Formats: sequence, structure tokens, C-alpha cells
Amino acid sequence: MPKFTSPKLAREVVVRDPVHGYIHLETQVVLDVVRSKEFQRMRRIKQLGPTAFVFPGATHTRFEHNLGVYELARRISNLFTDKYPSQVPGDGLWNSDENLLVQCAGLLHDIGHGPYSHTFEHLFGTNHEKIGQMIITDPSTEVNQALRQVSPSFPEAVASVIAKTYNNPQVVKMISSQADADRMDYLLRDAYFTGASYGEFDLDRVFRVIRPYKDGICFTANGMHAVEDYIVSRYQMYQQIYYHRVNRSMEVILHHLLERAQLLYQKGELEVTPSLAHFLAGDWTLDDYLKMDDGVMETNFSMWTQSKDPILADLASRYLFRKPLASVKIDEESKGLIPKLKRLIKQAGFNPDYYTDVNSAYDEPYDAYKPTGKNANSQIEIMQDDGSLIELSHLSPLVKALNGTLQGDERFFFPTAMLSRGDETQLFDAIYEEFQKYIKNGSLHYLRRPSKKNK
Repeated sequence: MPKFTSPKLAREVVVRDPVHGYIHLETQVVLDVVRSKEFQRMRRIKQLGPTAFVFPGATHTRFEHNLGVYELARRISNLFTDKYPSQVPGDGLWNSDENLLVQCAGLLHDIGHGPYSHTFEHLFGTNHEKIGQMIITDPSTEVNQALRQVSPSFPEAVASVIAKTYNNPQVVKMISSQADADRMDYLLRDAYFTGASYGEFDLDRVFRVIRPYKDGICFTANGMHAVEDYIVSRYQMYQQIYYHRVNRSMEVILHHLLERAQLLYQKGELEVTPSLAHFLAGDWTLDDYLKMDDGVMETNFSMWTQSKDPILADLASRYLFRKPLASVKIDEESKGLIPKLKRLIKQAGFNPDYYTDVNSAYDEPYDAYKPTGKNANSQIEIMQDDGSLIELSHLSPLVKALNGTLQGDERFFFPTAMLSRGDETQLFDAIYEEFQKYIKNGSLHYLRRPSKKNK
């Protein structure tokens, strides 16, 4: 394995960060990557997309998150170099030759994200990890040119860490696992900018107990409760922030807005900016992708508020001016009511294809038993005094209770006018009253007819 190095800067560059204090850019390659146009593009892509409609402070970007993951990877790799340096190959300790690689992988792990990442990916069939690898390995990008100054093979090595194919699991799991630099940064960063204190955990303590072992990264036994706290913080953030019903409502509106735009564009009935046109037509290139950011999308949304198509104009206005849909929880039994409710919504004047949706939001706070597959997880190991490893949920009753469980809900989204006689639309009283019968305490319920013996 080649040793990747980059000249140390004569004068270290530091970036002031509200979450980690200072972020230290120590090497020439890291500074060159940060200065690249592809990395600077991250300034124009919000980390949490529509979440700012619920938590107004959540306007932080992919730019500072990528810097934060780099900084945590830098600190961990430096800590391992000082405390757990490898003495002989295969001893399970840390090889400092990996430091630059893991730091650059942390810096670039999200370089492939587009605007409104997951909604955009679902509609246009993109994949931010694969696009990130393209950006890193394409000779035409400034990121690639910066990385090649280290070695012609360095871009491929960085991309392989992000693809989880690199041959050292310690390096991969520092960037992508159930306790990695990525998750540690976004939990603390998202908690800070949303104001949600329950997303915080004791990072300093976690760093005191983290250590390498042959197959990855583990934690010493005296630090188990700090890791337990991290797992609970992640659980809370998903339930309270990422899966907030209004956040999901705005994502539903965004998805339908882009669906409608794509339909109209393909009919030749919609004006869009050139950079978005290629996505709506389905013939985009990497260069087109790199021109996309939140500002481009919102420019188009603003144009569409004046569209002659009433559905597009209304959805664009709903998104830009925060007019979320209402929602109720559903389960397997109450799902049977949805066709009936859609008919009522259509009678009230709304096209159910664009004004209703079923949205599931479930998360596995921790899963020790999913070693392979699309959502593979690496279990969190706790190292005992004798060097043996015990998986976290065997030691923590709290984590055991969360292990392998799905937490969240499924909701049916629909116009708020179906819940109140507001000015938004004029509903027939009969439609309104019929719809109301099925809504109870924020959930969807069948009407239960009394049995004959109880009459």
C-alpha cells in the first residue's frame, strides 16, 4: 500500500466553527480541495433541506458539515497515531500512513450531494455517493486535480473509502459505520443549528475511549455510557427533527412540485433555467449536476409561482411560502380508508395525485445484526480489559431495547382545508363533515358501527 503524503502548510489555516471550535487545515491537498469550485458549491446546498421551515436556524450547509467530518477524522487519526501506533503489520493498531487518506475521505464524503438531496435523488434517479465518486475521479474536476498532486492513485483511493471497498476496515468505518465521524458531526451540528439540545452527546468522552482494532474501531469499557448516550441522541434527533411531520409535509410538496414540473416540461409547457432543464429531460451530465444548488431550484420555484398551470403555481407558492399539508398517522387497517378520503378530496377541488401522499419515516436507532445488504451496519464493539470485544447491546439494557427496532410512523398527507373551513377553499359542508368523521386524535380511524346487541 502506497504512503500518501502532502506538504504541510508553512502556516496552518484555521476555520472558526461553532460546533468544533477550530477546524485545522494542515496540508496543501486539504486546502486545495476546500478551495476547489466543486467543494465551494457545497456552500449553496443546505444540510437539512426543508427542515428550516420547522427549525428556522437549520440553514447550515453541506460545506461546513464536510469540514466538520474532516476535522473529526483528523482528530481521531491523530489520536490513534499518538496512542495506538502500529508496531508490526496486522497487529490491529493504527497505521499513520492512512491519516491523509481518511482525512480527505471525510472532507469529500458528501461532495456528491445535490439540492434537497433525497427528494432530488428519488425523482431524478441520482445517487450522491456514486456522483461523489465521479467528482473525485473525473480528471476534469478541480477536486481530482488537487488530489492527484498527492499521487495519481490517490483519487481512486479516496473514492474507494467512500464506496466502502477500501481494504482497511478501520479507515472505512471511521467515515461510515454506526459510530463514525459523519454521524458524530451531523448530530452535533444539526442539534446546534436546530436548537435541539437532546441531539448533543459527550464528544470529548467518546474521543477518550475510542480506539482501533483489527476489523475496525471500538470503544473501551469505561466509556460505554458515552457511546450509549450517542445512540440515544441519534434516536431522539430522528424522531424529533428529521421525521418531524411538517418537515415531511414540505418534502411531499417539493416532490409533487418537481413531478408536475417534469410533466409540463416534457410536454413543452414549462420555462425553466438551463441547468434544471437537463434533469427534467433526463439527459444530464456531471457538469449539469455541478451547476445545481438550492439557489437554482428556488429561482425556478419563484418563476413557477406565475405559471399558467394552476397546480404548479400553487405548489410552488406552498413550498416557497411555507404552507404545509396536514397529515394523520395511519396503520395497516386504516390504510383501507385512503381511497375514500382521496375521493372526498377530489370532490373538494384538489387533484389527489398532487395534494395527497403516503409517507413512511422509520429509523433503526441501532442494529447489531445486519452485517450485509443495502442498509448494512457494523455493530459497535466494547473492548474489555482483557482485549475481548462485546457488542454494545449485550452490555447496555437501553441500547438492547432499541436494537433492531423500527421507530417512526406512516402518515397520510392532505390539504389543510379538509380540516377547517378556512379561506383557502370553499368546501361543501357534506364533504367536509364526511372527511372529519375519520380523523381522531391525529390518526385515521374506521367508523365503528355499534353491534345490534348494544343498540
